[in-house]
Amino acid sequence: MKKILVTGAVGQIGSELTVALRKKYGDDKVIATDIRMPSDIELRNSGPFEILDCLDSHHITRVMQIHKVDRIYHMAAILSAVGESKPNQAWQLNVNGLYNILEAARQYQCSLFFPSSIGAFGPATPKVNTPQDTIQRPETMYGVTKVAGELLCDYYHKRFNLDSRGLRLPGLISYATEPGGGTTDYAVEIFYEAIKHKQYTCYLRDDCSLDMMYMPDAIRAMIELMEAESSKLIHRNAFNITAMNFTPSTLSESIKKVIPEFEISFNIDPARQKIADSWPDSIDDSSARNEWGWKPKYDLDAMTNDMIAKLKGKMSLPEQQKSR
Repeated sequence: MKKILVTGAVGQIGSELTVALRKKYGDDKVIATDIRMPSDIELRNSGPFEILDCLDSHHITRVMQIHKVDRIYHMAAILSAVGESKPNQAWQLNVNGLYNILEAARQYQCSLFFPSSIGAFGPATPKVNTPQDTIQRPETMYGVTKVAGELLCDYYHKRFNLDSRGLRLPGLISYATEPGGGTTDYAVEIFYEAIKHKQYTCYLRDDCSLDMMYMPDAIRAMIELMEAESSKLIHRNAFNITAMNFTPSTLSESIKKVIPEFEISFNIDPARQKIADSWPDSIDDSSARNEWGWKPKYDLDAMTNDMIAKLKGKMSLPEQQKSR
């Protein structure tokens, strides 16, 4: 392997993915890129960083030439809730940006990881145990861009033999970075509020059931998929994966096991609730398990215990160190 390029490396997923990749492959082998400089000390100092706009195709190819990139993790995207308020920007970055990356990957014969989402499903999709191959008619711009991205990646694999691979990620929970505008971000915010104030007002219904995953599992899944034997992959792009399923109420009960005085209340945000209601209640990830051995390590209580412990440690750090 020559070099790995990560786009959107300052984002919620990209920042943790970059650090994990550097630990696995070596600091100098992973090129972090974003349209803004990272405030994260570890991310900024542990390896090479380039300012990169995914809408600038010439800039992409220049960076790839300089660093001799042969694998790309394309994490630059606008998320679901933000995408509804800025649909034009979401299309530009999520689709046109991906197209530019695909073209660069084709030109330089790179392998490519593309993160899709359960947001690629819609109200017509079977809501319980959603199959790997099923109807996809999302009603958000974010979901539309993810379906388009899945199809583009499949096209480039079939038309140009590009080694493109991807996951349909559920809601992700992380202690390392702040929420980034996703519909499932309540599942991160709730931990901060539980520790600081012992209470949280949730914008989704108490019984809103969604599949979720702890970030360490998600990062591991991305790396394992890209390392998987190509001949064993039937689907390649947009594998369903999941780790746990819960509602705001069941999450609050798990938190109460660690912080007994914690209380949750509800003030429903109709816009975000509508998005959540269009997604599956649960998904079937048997294709990922069968084709490349996917298996999560964290269940709800294990994730809750680790989140609270890690966040308490983070909150006790001096201000300049709290970016990680």
